[in-house]
Amino acid sequence: MKPKALIAWSSGKDSAWAYHLAKHDYDIVGALTTVTGTFTRVSIHGAREELLDAQLKAAGLSRIIVRIPYPCPNDAYEKAMAAAMAQAKADGITHVIFGDLFLEDVRAYREDKMKNTGLTPVFPIWGLPTGALAGDMIAAGVEAHLVCVDLKKLPRDFAGRRFDAALLADLPDSIDPCGENGEFHTFVSAGPMLSGTVKVKAGETVERDGFAYADLLPG
Repeated sequence: MKPKALIAWSSGKDSAWAYHLAKHDYDIVGALTTVTGTFTRVSIHGAREELLDAQLKAAGLSRIIVRIPYPCPNDAYEKAMAAAMAQAKADGITHVIFGDLFLEDVRAYREDKMKNTGLTPVFPIWGLPTGALAGDMIAAGVEAHLVCVDLKKLPRDFAGRRFDAALLADLPDSIDPCGENGEFHTFVSAGPMLSGTVKVKAGETVERDGFAYADLLPG
Protein backbone atom coordinates (compact mmCIF):
# COMPACT_ATOMS: atom_id res chain seq x y z
CA MET A 1 0.00 0.00 0.00
CA LYS A 2 1.31 3.44 -0.95
CA PRO A 3 1.90 6.01 1.81
CA LYS A 4 -0.94 8.55 2.10
CA ALA A 5 0.20 12.04 1.15
CA LEU A 6 -0.76 15.61 0.40
CA ILE A 7 0.82 17.75 -2.29
CA ALA A 8 1.71 21.36 -1.42
CA TRP A 9 -0.05 22.81 -4.47
CA SER A 10 0.73 26.34 -5.62
CA SER A 11 -1.18 26.00 -8.94
CA GLY A 12 2.17 26.36 -10.72
CA LYS A 13 4.30 24.09 -12.84
CA ASP A 14 6.76 22.91 -10.16
CA SER A 15 4.15 21.59 -7.75
CA ALA A 16 2.25 20.08 -10.68
CA TRP A 17 5.38 18.31 -11.90
CA ALA A 18 6.20 17.12 -8.39
CA TYR A 19 2.70 15.63 -8.25
CA HIS A 20 3.21 14.03 -11.66
CA LEU A 21 6.36 12.27 -10.46
CA ALA A 22 5.34 11.46 -6.88
CA LYS A 23 1.91 9.95 -7.55
CA HIS A 24 3.58 6.75 -8.71
CA ASP A 25 4.97 6.20 -5.21
CA TYR A 26 2.37 7.91 -3.00
CA ASP A 27 -1.40 7.87 -2.62
CA ILE A 28 -1.85 11.62 -2.99
CA VAL A 29 -5.32 12.35 -1.65
CA GLY A 30 -5.39 16.13 -1.55
CA ALA A 31 -3.82 19.43 -2.51
CA LEU A 32 -2.84 21.88 0.20
CA THR A 33 -3.08 25.42 -1.15
CA THR A 34 -2.68 28.78 0.56
CA VAL A 35 -5.33 31.27 -0.54
CA THR A 36 -5.30 34.96 0.40
CA GLY A 37 -8.81 35.54 1.67
CA THR A 38 -8.84 39.26 0.88
CA PHE A 39 -8.55 38.51 -2.84
CA THR A 40 -9.82 34.89 -2.99
CA ARG A 41 -6.71 34.10 -5.00
CA VAL A 42 -3.84 31.66 -4.64
CA SER A 43 -1.23 33.35 -2.46
CA ILE A 44 1.78 34.79 -4.31
CA HIS A 45 0.64 33.38 -7.69
CA GLY A 46 -2.58 35.39 -7.78
CA ALA A 47 -4.65 32.79 -9.66
CA ARG A 48 -8.40 33.00 -9.12
CA GLU A 49 -9.85 30.43 -6.74
CA GLU A 50 -12.35 29.27 -9.37
CA LEU A 51 -9.45 28.41 -11.69
CA LEU A 52 -7.74 26.58 -8.84
CA ASP A 53 -10.92 24.53 -8.36
CA ALA A 54 -11.05 23.63 -12.06
CA GLN A 55 -7.38 22.72 -12.01
CA LEU A 56 -7.72 20.44 -8.98
CA LYS A 57 -10.76 18.76 -10.49
CA ALA A 58 -8.68 17.97 -13.58
CA ALA A 59 -5.86 16.69 -11.34
CA GLY A 60 -8.26 14.48 -9.38
CA LEU A 61 -7.26 16.10 -6.09
CA SER A 62 -9.40 17.17 -3.16
CA ARG A 63 -8.78 20.76 -2.20
CA ILE A 64 -7.49 21.69 1.23
CA ILE A 65 -7.48 25.46 1.49
CA VAL A 66 -5.42 27.35 4.06
CA ARG A 67 -6.83 30.88 4.15
CA ILE A 68 -4.56 33.71 5.20
CA PRO A 69 -5.09 37.48 5.45
CA TYR A 70 -3.42 40.25 3.47
CA PRO A 71 -0.97 41.34 4.56
CA CYS A 72 -0.06 38.15 6.39
CA PRO A 73 2.46 38.25 9.26
CA ASN A 74 4.68 35.19 9.33
CA ASP A 75 3.29 34.02 12.67
CA ALA A 76 -0.24 34.05 11.24
CA TYR A 77 0.93 32.00 8.26
CA GLU A 78 2.72 29.51 10.49
CA LYS A 79 -0.29 29.16 12.79
CA ALA A 80 -2.59 28.43 9.83
CA MET A 81 -0.16 25.92 8.36
CA ALA A 82 0.36 24.20 11.70
CA ALA A 83 -3.40 23.71 12.01
CA ALA A 84 -3.54 22.25 8.50
CA MET A 85 -0.68 19.85 9.26
CA ALA A 86 -2.33 18.73 12.50
CA GLN A 87 -5.55 18.00 10.61
CA ALA A 88 -3.62 16.09 7.95
CA LYS A 89 -2.00 13.95 10.63
CA ALA A 90 -5.40 13.28 12.18
CA ASP A 91 -6.68 12.22 8.75
CA GLY A 92 -3.98 9.58 8.43
CA ILE A 93 -1.65 11.52 6.13
CA THR A 94 2.00 10.52 6.55
CA HIS A 95 3.82 12.60 3.91
CA VAL A 96 3.65 16.07 2.35
CA ILE A 97 5.15 16.59 -1.10
CA PHE A 98 6.82 19.86 -2.11
CA GLY A 99 7.92 21.21 -5.50
CA ASP A 100 11.08 22.97 -4.32
CA LEU A 101 14.09 22.77 -6.63
CA PHE A 102 17.29 24.08 -5.05
CA LEU A 103 16.79 26.81 -2.44
CA GLU A 104 18.43 25.31 0.63
CA ASP A 105 16.96 27.86 3.05
CA VAL A 106 13.41 27.15 1.88
CA ARG A 107 13.87 23.42 2.23
CA ALA A 108 15.45 23.81 5.66
CA TYR A 109 12.51 25.99 6.77
CA ARG A 110 9.98 23.38 5.64
CA GLU A 111 11.87 20.57 7.30
CA ASP A 112 12.18 22.53 10.54
CA LYS A 113 8.47 23.41 10.68
CA MET A 114 7.47 19.80 10.00
CA LYS A 115 9.85 18.25 12.53
CA ASN A 116 7.23 17.76 15.22
CA THR A 117 4.17 17.25 13.05
CA GLY A 118 4.55 13.51 12.55
CA LEU A 119 4.57 14.14 8.78
CA THR A 120 7.51 13.54 6.45
CA PRO A 121 8.37 16.15 3.78
CA VAL A 122 9.19 14.81 0.31
CA PHE A 123 11.02 16.74 -2.44
CA PRO A 124 10.70 14.70 -5.67
CA ILE A 125 12.17 17.30 -8.04
CA TRP A 126 14.90 18.56 -5.73
CA GLY A 127 18.25 19.09 -7.45
CA LEU A 128 17.03 18.52 -11.01
CA PRO A 129 18.84 20.88 -13.43
CA THR A 130 16.29 23.58 -14.04
CA GLY A 131 17.13 24.21 -17.68
CA ALA A 132 16.61 20.56 -18.57
CA LEU A 133 13.58 20.36 -16.28
CA ALA A 134 11.88 23.31 -17.99
CA GLY A 135 12.44 21.65 -21.35
CA ASP A 136 11.12 18.32 -20.08
CA MET A 137 7.94 19.95 -18.81
CA ILE A 138 7.27 21.65 -22.11
CA ALA A 139 8.06 18.49 -24.10
CA ALA A 140 5.66 16.51 -21.90
CA GLY A 141 2.80 18.85 -22.76
CA VAL A 142 2.73 21.14 -19.73
CA GLU A 143 0.90 24.34 -20.64
CA ALA A 144 1.27 27.25 -18.26
CA HIS A 145 1.17 31.02 -18.15
CA LEU A 146 3.28 33.43 -16.13
CA VAL A 147 0.77 34.91 -13.68
CA CYS A 148 3.20 36.80 -11.44
CA VAL A 149 6.45 38.52 -12.39
CA ASP A 150 8.94 40.19 -10.07
CA LEU A 151 9.47 43.60 -11.68
CA LYS A 152 12.93 43.88 -10.14
CA LYS A 153 13.98 40.94 -12.30
CA LEU A 154 11.79 40.92 -15.41
CA PRO A 155 9.83 43.51 -17.40
CA ARG A 156 6.07 43.75 -17.01
CA ASP A 157 5.40 42.32 -20.47
CA PHE A 158 6.53 38.86 -19.34
CA ALA A 159 3.36 38.65 -17.22
CA GLY A 160 0.74 36.62 -19.06
CA ARG A 161 3.17 34.92 -21.43
CA ARG A 162 3.05 31.20 -22.10
CA PHE A 163 5.72 29.08 -20.45
CA ASP A 164 7.17 27.67 -23.65
CA ALA A 165 10.38 27.41 -25.64
CA ALA A 166 10.03 30.99 -26.90
CA LEU A 167 9.81 32.26 -23.33
CA LEU A 168 12.87 30.28 -22.26
CA ALA A 169 14.81 31.73 -25.19
CA ASP A 170 13.81 35.27 -24.17
CA LEU A 171 14.76 34.96 -20.50
CA PRO A 172 17.94 36.86 -19.56
CA ASP A 173 20.86 34.66 -18.55
CA SER A 174 20.45 35.81 -14.94
CA ILE A 175 16.94 34.34 -14.70
CA ASP A 176 16.42 30.75 -13.64
CA PRO A 177 14.50 28.83 -16.36
CA CYS A 178 12.01 27.61 -13.75
CA GLY A 179 11.86 30.92 -11.87
CA GLU A 180 13.06 29.23 -8.69
CA ASN A 181 14.54 32.45 -7.34
CA GLY A 182 11.11 34.07 -7.42
CA GLU A 183 11.52 35.71 -10.82
CA PHE A 184 8.10 34.47 -11.91
CA HIS A 185 5.25 32.16 -10.94
CA THR A 186 2.91 30.20 -13.17
CA PHE A 187 -0.55 28.68 -13.48
CA VAL A 188 -0.75 25.27 -15.16
CA SER A 189 -3.70 24.71 -17.47
CA ALA A 190 -2.72 21.40 -19.10
CA GLY A 191 -0.19 18.61 -18.78
CA PRO A 192 0.23 14.92 -18.03
CA MET A 193 -0.90 15.46 -14.44
CA LEU A 194 -4.30 16.83 -15.55
CA SER A 195 -7.11 14.84 -17.14
CA GLY A 196 -8.03 17.73 -19.41
CA THR A 197 -7.33 21.34 -20.22
CA VAL A 198 -8.38 24.16 -17.92
CA LYS A 199 -9.49 26.76 -20.42
CA VAL A 200 -8.19 30.23 -19.64
CA LYS A 201 -7.99 33.60 -21.35
CA ALA A 202 -5.90 36.62 -20.59
CA GLY A 203 -7.34 39.45 -18.54
CA GLU A 204 -5.67 42.66 -17.45
CA THR A 205 -2.23 42.92 -15.92
CA VAL A 206 -1.99 44.89 -12.68
CA GLU A 207 1.01 45.97 -10.62
CA ARG A 208 1.10 45.64 -6.84
CA ASP A 209 3.95 45.61 -4.31
CA GLY A 210 6.61 45.42 -7.00
CA PHE A 211 5.02 42.57 -8.93
CA ALA A 212 3.02 42.37 -12.15
CA TYR A 213 0.03 40.03 -11.97
CA ALA A 214 -1.60 38.72 -15.13
CA ASP A 215 -5.24 38.00 -14.34
CA LEU A 216 -6.23 34.75 -16.03
CA LEU A 217 -9.96 34.38 -16.58
CA PRO A 218 -11.97 31.19 -17.11
CA GLY A 219 -11.95 30.47 -20.84
